[in-house]
Amino acid sequence: MIELGGAPKKPFFVRKFEAEREVMGLSIVIAAATCLAMIAAVLFFPKVNIGRISLSSYWVVTAVGATLLLLLGAVDIGTVGASLVADTAINPLKILVLFISMTVLSIFLDEIGFFRYLASVTLRKAGHSQMRLFLILYITVSVLTVFTSNDIIILSFTPFICYFAKNAHVSPIPYLAAEFVAANTWSMELIIGNPTNIYLVTAAGGNFVSYVAIMMIPTLVSGLVAFLCLYLLFRKKLSQPMEATPEDVKIEDRFSLIVGLAHLGVCTLLLAIGSYIGLDMWLVSLVSALSLLTITVILSVIRKEAPIHTKACLKRAPWELIPFILSMFVVVEALHINGVTDFIYGMLSGSASVWTYGITSFLSANLINNIPMSVLYSSILSGGATEAAVYATVVGSNLGACLTPIGALAGVMWSSILKEHHLKFSYADFLKIGTTVAVPSLIAALGTLSLVF
Repeated sequence: MIELGGAPKKPFFVRKFEAEREVMGLSIVIAAATCLAMIAAVLFFPKVNIGRISLSSYWVVTAVGATLLLLLGAVDIGTVGASLVADTAINPLKILVLFISMTVLSIFLDEIGFFRYLASVTLRKAGHSQMRLFLILYITVSVLTVFTSNDIIILSFTPFICYFAKNAHVSPIPYLAAEFVAANTWSMELIIGNPTNIYLVTAAGGNFVSYVAIMMIPTLVSGLVAFLCLYLLFRKKLSQPMEATPEDVKIEDRFSLIVGLAHLGVCTLLLAIGSYIGLDMWLVSLVSALSLLTITVILSVIRKEAPIHTKACLKRAPWELIPFILSMFVVVEALHINGVTDFIYGMLSGSASVWTYGITSFLSANLINNIPMSVLYSSILSGGATEAAVYATVVGSNLGACLTPIGALAGVMWSSILKEHHLKFSYADFLKIGTTVAVPSLIAALGTLSLVF
């Protein structure tokens, strides 16, 4: 059909295709700009000050990007709302509840001095041997990370390492590297070790037990390779003697310690058997956290004390992850609706899916951070990727944190702590250790995972 006095009118399907391409392009541009702005925010202006209120800029940036996508019609708010209330494993609200609840359990133990006490015991057992201390620290961090959270362990042990290294007149770098690598390697062992594990595996329909069955051996192999690489990298520094001054740490409130450890233990057990008795993981963790907080409040009333541990848990809980995850969910939903994730899925799918997904997720985590990467890859994996691809992405999301400080939020917070202690650890220093340790660990994990499948 030709319009009088005008150009030929394009057929409807052509106009529709062009409109879809425009929306797709708009989604890609805004998503890319959001991720780049987030990286710039983390590196150059991590805080936004509004009067007396200080906000982390990374989630503010992602919230702006999500808002733009909604306002420009790249994604419909009704679609987003329906996804948030859907009774599915990929529901981001359930995953946020699970992660924050597990974090509260770890924060409580940290507040009563449990991790600090273990750190002091570790230093005493090391004596004057740096090598012995290095080994004990790596094992301690690894074990604690398996049953708690890598972020909490990193934030708890980093100040301790800075202090003891100064007192012992030794370089803190080998121990800081061991702590960070161990926390982000052994966090692969259980699904609760990292929020990315939770998001990726629950979205794919996995559970606690199936996760352990698949990831136990790859994590073990990767952890051993990581330790070997760290030893080869720092063996000269570790051969020097040290004069340590252990901190005398005592846990005054032993009853609270028992309560905290009991809640963590019971919660971990219920997470393991939940899929067999019909319990959702998010509900188990939520009830555990609420029970712990309720008991601490009651105990404070009985003792006629202020509920300082309860307040600390609520204050230190990672509430900023809520707007961050929800904003990234909107960004990824826009990409998914407009066909971008299907296109990426077509590029990644193949016979070597373990290596393809593992390596690309490892690198992508260092471009957009491992949590947004996991949100994006979860949508890509929903296109019909294999179970092997899901777990390969889990490996990439954990070990990707060891390559650069942008790879995970823990890396950003870790770098901030080092600055507070006047320790110089540049992006290049991080990358040097990352390439030396993280890359061999990645190859070991993916290679073992290939054998598992």
